[in-house]
Amino acid sequence: MRLLVPSSPPIHSFPATPQLIFRWKPPPPRTITRATSRLDLDAFTQKSGYLFELSALEAESLTDYSPSRVAAIYRRKPLVLLRRLIQIGTTFGKWFGDRYVDNLKEQSDQMFKVRAAELRRILVELGPAYIKIAQAISSRPDLIPPEYLDELSLLQDRITPFSTEVAFSTIEEELGLQIDELFSEISPEPVAAASLGQVYQARLRRSGQVVAVKVQRPGVQAAIALDILILRFLAGVVKRAGKFNTDLQAVVDEWASSLFKEMDYKKEANNGVKFRRLYGGIKDVYVPNMYLEHTTRRVLVMDWVEGQKLSEVKDLYLVEVGVYCSFNQLLENGFYHADPHPGNLFRTYDGKLAYIDFGMMGEFKQELRDGFIEACLHLVNRDFDALSKDFVTLGLLPPTADKEAVTKALTGVFKDAVAKGARNISFGDLSGNLGTTMYKFKFRIPSYFSLVIRSLAVLEGIAINSNPNYKVLGSTYPWIAKKVLTDSSPQLKSSLQALLYKDGVFRIDRLESLLAESLRARTEKALIKTQRDEANSREGYKEILSFTLTEKGAFVREILLEEFSKGLDALGLATLDSVTSVATTRIPFAGLFSFSLMTKEDMVNLTTLRRLMILLSGGESNERPHKEVNQDSISKDNQGARIEEASLSLLSDQPASVSEIMTVLSIIPELPPEMQQQLLRLPADLAGRLISRASARTIRRIFL
Repeated sequence: MRLLVPSSPPIHSFPATPQLIFRWKPPPPRTITRATSRLDLDAFTQKSGYLFELSALEAESLTDYSPSRVAAIYRRKPLVLLRRLIQIGTTFGKWFGDRYVDNLKEQSDQMFKVRAAELRRILVELGPAYIKIAQAISSRPDLIPPEYLDELSLLQDRITPFSTEVAFSTIEEELGLQIDELFSEISPEPVAAASLGQVYQARLRRSGQVVAVKVQRPGVQAAIALDILILRFLAGVVKRAGKFNTDLQAVVDEWASSLFKEMDYKKEANNGVKFRRLYGGIKDVYVPNMYLEHTTRRVLVMDWVEGQKLSEVKDLYLVEVGVYCSFNQLLENGFYHADPHPGNLFRTYDGKLAYIDFGMMGEFKQELRDGFIEACLHLVNRDFDALSKDFVTLGLLPPTADKEAVTKALTGVFKDAVAKGARNISFGDLSGNLGTTMYKFKFRIPSYFSLVIRSLAVLEGIAINSNPNYKVLGSTYPWIAKKVLTDSSPQLKSSLQALLYKDGVFRIDRLESLLAESLRARTEKALIKTQRDEANSREGYKEILSFTLTEKGAFVREILLEEFSKGLDALGLATLDSVTSVATTRIPFAGLFSFSLMTKEDMVNLTTLRRLMILLSGGESNERPHKEVNQDSISKDNQGARIEEASLSLLSDQPASVSEIMTVLSIIPELPPEMQQQLLRLPADLAGRLISRASARTIRRIFL
């Protein structure tokens, strides 16, 4: 059979060049015969071809992952299992032996790069399961020596491809049509090869659309199934020998289940459709279209993406876009990309972040999403007692754990990591001494959690290539702060209430922190800044005002109105005290009978009022951060001085307050009509609260 193909491979044919990723300008076509296609075997097929010899019934039973089915198949093939064990043992044994000899000869440093290259070759020969494991850690330059990182990064898209003859036959067999009936052009060699399959560039005959055609590597399910069976057995041995609290076999099962889903291209295509629907509308995110009519379990057709790997370009803006997109995946919709390694994230030539692989996806349940948000919130605010409870909610700790002891241990582990603030927290900081604590208190890693953490850790690893000081959790926290302030979830509302109040006292510093961080939650190129002076701008003031007037800000608005009413009530009492004090100074002996209407609580409320005025003006409080006013610290001796100080502070701020009022007046016309109406209702609401509070205080003082 003859078919039309380009006269030469596309610019980014295998092996890939780092400068031009998936870029193709089709030249004039020529004809070739199927017989001229390359038939040489890749290293994995040469070493492990015997693994593919399964019956049709056995192969069909491996469509979905089942540990019992996998075990049943290879229980009937003991020689295959034994041969694979010997192959793995001798391959790794020789490598570790060589490393040991290098150490004895004191040549470890000289041979380091050589051994790194050998390790990559070994992983390729052992096949997809081991390549996937290596890919999982190949995006962490902060954890892996550079020589190993360089070699393992080649596993992303430079794995030796299998025969094009076999690939074309698979396409025709799966789609039920001849190659030249499907495509008017197709590259004669794969443009990229990965652990599970390889990609060809083609043009659909019917529509003329340039597409990527992904074809699955033959026998890959049988090979992966056997390796997972071995890894699962080893996980059980390690758990028993090391007395681990985590169910390591469950973690392997979770990874294996995702991997088997990744090998079903129909599921991947449906994942891509869902991902495009949920996240394709995010600014500067591109999700390619899937062609479901041309997709089967072993063949996938999707839009062609031109660009460069994100890890190869220094574009922190797109990393921020990726963080924002990941936030939406993990904490808004719960449907997230569980395998965002550098080969799956691209910077398109028009400056967008493109996702190109949707085989390994995860689901994050609502209660776990809320628990994760609460844990981040409590971590940043150093509330380690609440954090220990969050770990129970997330399944990291058993309910029977000693919460007090866990809190003390977490304080010791995390206090240094969070000392520099939310923007400087990294996964490396958090993992410092956590291992010992996790072992001591019987922490366990739920199967779902490993994929969530890996998703964020890989993104941080990519960012570190561009900026060694980048912290993905620090970049995610603004979105967490914004969600806590705006979400209608009863669980998060309760968490916000507990965060802002301690023993009935409002902690204004925490609201300041949440609002300031939420203002950083942006993705536009011109607005990505982390400086505090953003909040000092007119735009920052407008955002705070707009937020408090929206329906999403209703819960925070209620808190602010309540605290304003307390503060204004206290200001009225302070003013009355001041007038009374001035009047009594002119009456002889009146000082002997002086008294104050102000209580310790009123003093706290007066201080809070001042900080609220500064906060809502977009200004910065002069109070030290995280300083809390303790009612018990206000003695009778200094109460009068504190009243005078607070009153003078408010009076001294009066010129600024006039300016702030003018700023508000200038912004009001720019607000939507519904916000303007809400703003007009606030004075009446505030007056009602003041009257209610004054009446209650009067009744209380008369009768109590």
